[in-house]
Amino acid sequence: MELYILRHGIAEEGIAGQPDSERALTSEGRKKLRSILRSAAAAGVSPSLIVTSPYRRAVQTAQLAAEVLGYGGELLRTKALVPGSTPQAVWEEVRIYRDAGQVLLSGHEPLLSATTGFLLGTPSLEIEFKKGSMARVDIVRFGPAPHGVLKWLLAPKVAKIPARK
Repeated sequence: MELYILRHGIAEEGIAGQPDSERALTSEGRKKLRSILRSAAAAGVSPSLIVTSPYRRAVQTAQLAAEVLGYGGELLRTKALVPGSTPQAVWEEVRIYRDAGQVLLSGHEPLLSATTGFLLGTPSLEIEFKKGSMARVDIVRFGPAPHGVLKWLLAPKVAKIPARK
């Protein structure tokens, strides 16, 4: 399985009285996400399934990913991807979809960097997952403990660099 791990884009600042789960993406967040997602599309990312945190900014990120990457299915929302979840909970969710070829996860930090380290068998690995960043981890073993291989990590700043001629 090719697992794509996408952190939500830049979101609104929190407002007193508004739940954190209701923060939306900003226009800058959408713009930077489009850049990352176009680069991902050029690299052959074509998810057969998109799984997202139910938080508004993550759902909006997943919707944008579906649009840019040509995904026509439903977005699956799961509490396994909310900010207070654990890498083990994410892994259990991923294992359900082991027969899917490409799965995209849309979620939050620090969960996504911790999950990436867990999938790679190095839970203490420190990864800087900027807003709108995407990683590809190929899962080669689906037992109780995962075995994954990091193929790439793409940050918004890198996605804006034009290709050399």
